[in-house]
This record gives sequence, structure tokens and C-alpha cells, in this order.
Amino acid sequence: GESGDARAAAEALLRQPLSADAAVEIALLNNPALQGRLAELGIAEADLVQSGRLRNPVFAYSNKRNAHATTIDRAFLVSLASLVTMPLALEIEQRRFEEAKVAAAAEVVATAAAARQAYYRAVAAQEMVAYFAQVKEAAEAGAELARRMAQVGNFSKLAHMREQAFYADATAQLARAELAAVVEREQLTRLLGIGADAPSFTLPPRLPALPPAPAALDAALQTAMDRRLDVQLAKLEAESVAKGLGLVRATRFVNVLELGLMRNGSNEAPTQSAWEVGFELPLFDFGTARVARAESLYGQAVNRAAE
Repeated sequence: GESGDARAAAEALLRQPLSADAAVEIALLNNPALQGRLAELGIAEADLVQSGRLRNPVFAYSNKRNAHATTIDRAFLVSLASLVTMPLALEIEQRRFEEAKVAAAAEVVATAAAARQAYYRAVAAQEMVAYFAQVKEAAEAGAELARRMAQVGNFSKLAHMREQAFYADATAQLARAELAAVVEREQLTRLLGIGADAPSFTLPPRLPALPPAPAALDAALQTAMDRRLDVQLAKLEAESVAKGLGLVRATRFVNVLELGLMRNGSNEAPTQSAWEVGFELPLFDFGTARVARAESLYGQAVNRAAE
């Protein structure tokens, strides 16, 4: 299945020295939250397809008998309310589908960014271990030299103690660096979604070189407003809720409206045909609560977009 193929692809990447791009790919393959978001995308697509289809008609049949007469009633009913509101409902579901696509894209970007950041932190922590190991080695050599020089009287006790303190500090720094490397590697392992049965990964010995010049970004604020996926998602949610508010207002009093054809047959009278129209009477519920709820949802969506 797809999960088996994803696991095989992730394991193949783990057998090679891990790169930042490979870490991102493995995280995307193994992220259950992302898979759940993609499932929501499929649900939104199914809702979009369903909103473009008419409700199934209703066929009613009854057979009434007594001692002298038999009456057969047949009715065929079609929902006019769903037919009238279909364009607006289709537009609402289209916007919700767009929301689902942007939300899935945002989940992908967030997962990739977290995996890439954890990868660089893990490599940096590993490189710091190598650096402090060299510092400790140099401090150990200095401390040994100071000890021998002090034995023959060529080093003062103060200088000897300084070398010993430097060696002790280098040892402590190496221990802290090793602990940090373990923590960062575990964090990367968690974000990659690697299980205990997966092959262990190997990190490169050092970070990649820095770019020759810093990147210049003109109009950074406007670029963020235009390209940030969470901002786009908030805008789409506000637009979708606004359309939903219009649908609630349109169906405030009548949200059930049916048109049907009836035929009544009896063995004592000729067959009768008639049209039937049925609609909901707003005697107890005038739709004010539904409209107030939709207006509150719209206000909430607008403020979230502004935030």
C-alpha cells in the first residue's frame, strides 16, 4: 500500500548520509498529522462534488383498502430548495475546498521548516562536540605540560592551577555539548517519525558553507502578507463564512420546499392527478438564532484574518 511504499522510500533515504532535503522528505513521508490534513482535503473534495448534485427525489406509495373500495396513492416529490440554493452552496464548497488545499500546503511547509531547522541544529550540535573534543585534547596536553613544568620548578602554582582549571572547564563543556547533541538528534528523530525498527541515520560532519552575501528582501512585510499561507487561509475562511452567512439568510424562513406530482387511483372512482407543493412554516423558529450564529462566525473569521 501507500504506507508501505512511503516507509520503504524513507528507509532508503536513511541508509545514506542524511541531507537537509532528505530530512524534509522523510518528515513529509512519516508525518501522521500531514496525512490527516491530506485526508481532510479528500473530504472537502467529496463535499464539493456532493454539493453539485441534486437531492434524490422521494417516491411515496400507499394502498388503502376497506370492505368495498381500494385506494392507491402515488406521489413523486423533488426538493426545490436544494435546486434554488445549489449555485450558492456549490460556491461555498468550492471555497472550502480551496481552504483545505491551502491548509494542506501550510502543513507541508510547517513540517518541512521544522525538519530542516532540527536537521541544522543536530548537525551543529554534533560539530560542537567535535570542536570541544579538540579543545579538551589541547587543554589536557597543556595541563600535563604544566604539571611537568611545575615538578621541575619552571611553573608557578598559580599558572599550574590555571591550566588545571582550563582543562576541567573544557571537560565540562564537552559533556554539555555531548548531551546537547543527543537531545538535538532525538528531536530530529521525532520530527522524522523514525521508529525503533528503522535504520539509524548518519549526519554529515559539518554544516554547509554560508552564502557569500546575505539575501536582500525588499518589501518584506508586503511579501509576507501576499505569500504567507496562514494569511491566505484566514482570508479564504472569512470569504467562505461570508458566503455561508448569505445562504443562511436566504433560507432563513424557508429551508424546505418540495414540489411533487400525485396520482390517486380507486376501484370506485376515476384516477386523479394533482400537483403538490410542501414547505416549512416558520411558526416556532424564525431563523434568528441561525442568522445570529452565522453573523458571529463571520465576525470571528474577520478578526482572525486581521490578527
